[in-house]
Amino acid sequence: MLLGMKEVLVIDIGGTNVKVSSTSQRVPLKIPSGPSLTAKQMANQVKAATESWKYDCISIGYPGPVSHDHPLAEPHNLASGWIDFPYQKAFAKPLRFINDAAMQALGGYRGGRMLFMGTGTGLGSAMIFEGVVVPLELAHLPYKKGRTYEEYLGKDGLERRGKKAWRKSVLDVMARLKAALVCDYVLLGGGNAKLMKHLPSHVIVGDNSNAVTGGIRLWDTPDERKVLVALRKDDDILTAAAASTGRKKMIGTASR
Repeated sequence: MLLGMKEVLVIDIGGTNVKVSSTSQRVPLKIPSGPSLTAKQMANQVKAATESWKYDCISIGYPGPVSHDHPLAEPHNLASGWIDFPYQKAFAKPLRFINDAAMQALGGYRGGRMLFMGTGTGLGSAMIFEGVVVPLELAHLPYKKGRTYEEYLGKDGLERRGKKAWRKSVLDVMARLKAALVCDYVLLGGGNAKLMKHLPSHVIVGDNSNAVTGGIRLWDTPDERKVLVALRKDDDILTAAAASTGRKKMIGTASR
């Protein structure tokens, strides 16, 4: 895969931590977040933590809907004031916003039609349809007993119901959404994905580096976005996905 030569600072805003990495600093720095964190505090803490870093541009993964490189709604697990904050002025660098789940999905995409689910503090979701990134906002849709998908699959649901019941719900929701969105496979990410056991063959557990890779890919040129995804011969998941679409290879064009 060809990546641009830009040095990209990647900011992944989460409900527990803000993770900061870059093209040359792949192991993220963690800055505690939580319900009292404002956009101004985030910007000041990120700039202080990366004062000695050299970078050309910035990718920001945001826990909510995004349009035209700006948040559309306040985050559910952080303080308010994120919509109107002047990010460009604060960082004084070219920047691009993307939904945080979409950024992780882009980093872990292997071709075809992929559903991403991120199980962490909340529930992130995105889809990549033949290379086109489609951010989703499924977390707050109703699921069961008057509760939402996030209330079952997020951190609170895990703590309230226990691992066994939580795992059962994750499998159920993945099966429902994969069928509804007609996806070839599911990329399961987020901090709690590692708690799953006995996953179906069409589910891939995401890597912690996916968010970093996705943030860097946002700055690829149009030519570099034409990513050739070669199927691994020993990967039953993607071999099955390729067979179902009649392809030996799949071309993914990353789209922000």
